[in-house]
Amino acid sequence: MLQIARIAKRDRPRETAGALVVGNPVMPIFQRNPGEEPEGLKNLPGAEQEATAIAAMLNTQPLIGSEATETAVVERITSAGIVHLATHGLLDDFSESGLLGAIALAPSDRDDGLLTSEEIIGLELNADLVVLSACSTGGGSITGDGIIGLSRAVIGAGAESVIVSLWQADDQATAQLMEEFYRVLPQTGDRAVALRQAMLATLPDYPNVRDWGAFMLIGESASQ
Repeated sequence: MLQIARIAKRDRPRETAGALVVGNPVMPIFQRNPGEEPEGLKNLPGAEQEATAIAAMLNTQPLIGSEATETAVVERITSAGIVHLATHGLLDDFSESGLLGAIALAPSDRDDGLLTSEEIIGLELNADLVVLSACSTGGGSITGDGIIGLSRAVIGAGAESVIVSLWQADDQATAQLMEEFYRVLPQTGDRAVALRQAMLATLPDYPNVRDWGAFMLIGESASQ
């Protein structure tokens, strides 16, 4: 079903308007399971630094803190050519649909601050690139059709490519990696090559590969 949805959405013309960059939202307080105490998520100063720097490179204003609500993101995400979300990623089944995963955003009186995989796949994305700069965004349910989670939801919603993480990465190392990625991307014209070069540039400052090596590209590599 996800593959069919992607093909149908990709057949329509892309109408994009710049970039959407989000960093370190005011974190939602949520209940993982019925009967459990609600919990919050830690502040991510590195993600805020990351979003501010990347937004300057992409000539846009980032959504930071209380401005980065789920409603604000959903209103802008469908027209953005590049989407960069620097926040927490979650692998819970919040929608009880079997489609795991959610991106943590700031809650408002119109939403709960959790942009779930089920909600994402219902969007019509036109983005060439979506970067889920958060922990474990490449995870999900393992099925005969592959991993069902945030990455599949983003591609199924129509994005050309998505960068996700396979484990919990260091906040500051990730910020450096992502800034380098956007710096070299225009030079290479290839997202996979740019990600590799960014990793090599980050290595001297962060010798432990676990700090930044979690990220991978899914989808089309070359920029059109």
